[in-house]
Amino acid sequence: MEPGKNEQKPSGQGSTPFAQTYFHGTRADLQVGDLIEVGYNSNYGQKKHAKYIFLTATLDAAIWGAELAFGDGRERIYLVEPTGAIEDDPDLTDKKFPGNPTKSYRSTHPFRVVGEVTSWQGHPIEHVNMMKEHLERLKEQGINSLNDE
Repeated sequence: MEPGKNEQKPSGQGSTPFAQTYFHGTRADLQVGDLIEVGYNSNYGQKKHAKYIFLTATLDAAIWGAELAFGDGRERIYLVEPTGAIEDDPDLTDKKFPGNPTKSYRSTHPFRVVGEVTSWQGHPIEHVNMMKEHLERLKEQGINSLNDE
């Protein structure tokens, strides 16, 4: 990670009613206590081994993550706790959008699964299909994720 880049450090206090809640949307079947780590095939971009893992502080962004993830597994949203520093995801922040409206972050440090959101409403299928088509057009144009660099 680049030093000085809107980096946040976990509090180390574990989950409390006052701690920031983070979500991770995926199709992976995980259990409480499991670690989500770098090095696996990415759900996005060029499907390379992921250099980063991602989390968000908004349920809506996590829903998009689950809906757009590759694979046939059930869409899932996990509550996660970072084990190290996190930084803004450049695909969704100042490089493409002002600020960080989706509160999306990345890290090279694992996230610990602390729970699962089991009741959530997905986006209308038409919106999901439009987003998938948009991502496919970007890929065809050679526009890749900043996280693939």
